[in-house]
Amino acid sequence: MVAWGLLVVVLGLAVGCSLISTRLGVSVAIPEMIAGILAGNLFGISASGQDWLPFLAGIASVVLTFLAGAEIDPVAMRKTWKASLSIGIISFLAPFLAAFAFTDLVLRWGWDASLLAGVALSTTSVAIVYVVLVETGTSRTPTGKLLLSACFITDLGTALALSVLFVRPNEYIFLLIAAIVAATLFVPGLFAKLFAYLKGRPGETEVKLLFFLVVILGATAQLAGSQAILPAYILGLALASVLGQNPEILRKLRSITLAVLTPFFFINAGLDVSLAAVVAGIGLVVVLFGVKVGAKLAGVLPVARRFVGQDTVYIGLLMSTGLTFGTISALYGYDSGLIDKTQFSVLLTVVISTAILPTLVAERWFHPRAAALTDP
Repeated sequence: MVAWGLLVVVLGLAVGCSLISTRLGVSVAIPEMIAGILAGNLFGISASGQDWLPFLAGIASVVLTFLAGAEIDPVAMRKTWKASLSIGIISFLAPFLAAFAFTDLVLRWGWDASLLAGVALSTTSVAIVYVVLVETGTSRTPTGKLLLSACFITDLGTALALSVLFVRPNEYIFLLIAAIVAATLFVPGLFAKLFAYLKGRPGETEVKLLFFLVVILGATAQLAGSQAILPAYILGLALASVLGQNPEILRKLRSITLAVLTPFFFINAGLDVSLAAVVAGIGLVVVLFGVKVGAKLAGVLPVARRFVGQDTVYIGLLMSTGLTFGTISALYGYDSGLIDKTQFSVLLTVVISTAILPTLVAERWFHPRAAALTDP
């Protein structure tokens, strides 16, 4: 009954947040995260002892990441590779170095804790960016395509930094590498034939196949002691051309994910925020928020101006968002003893804050009018 009760609450919040987002004209991710924060802190709702909620939230983050990769236009990515690579790299390096230096030299957190803070605050939330772009119809514009490509580069840097600096993969890492290579080289051609064969047939077998493959890669990543998000992103990118030729399959998968899975992800993220910890460390939260967003904007804006004709502030703000990889990094650091509970609460609050505030500002005041890339 407790599980059913929590399920009713989460789905009820999801419906209410959808109505609010429609009324306010903002991405549903924002009210869902705020609803999770309020539900957890004002009404004592918690996922403690309810492992199914974090599990579904994790599945949602992986599928969202896959969809973000699938939305990338390979042709546009090749055309704008300089912009994507430049923005993505600086979007990772600037906040990583700034957060590391500040927490080590000013806050005296220590070497490992400061490196962990740099990793956690270097991210760009693919889930947030993807949902915002899809809901606002920006994902198919040049600006949207550039953002998704740059997100891939940024999170690749974050994943590699976390893996190289802290994560100790086991012998199954070679199985994961082989699975990623096989999925990249052979799955697109195989799925193109399967989609042609299954087209118009009942049972939605194509969607089931995609879910199955994403889950297989995720399970392999967990077995290897790694994270499932990066393989899902690579798989989505590998299948982008095939899914671009079969848009109805992508629409079905997107509809299921946004309607059913993403509320668990965003609401569960809000439930992890302790307002008491925020109030106690509000000064530090504000400063670290400024360090991350300031470094992101300082790094991204000049580069974006070089390659983008307009909407540079919008790009900078969305590249400043953080959630999935930031949360994963902070949780890994806490579970591994690299950071204490206070440091974890502060980092998690900053990560959640960067998921909400830059997104809100970007949508309300800097939404693209007519995105246009300059082709250097």
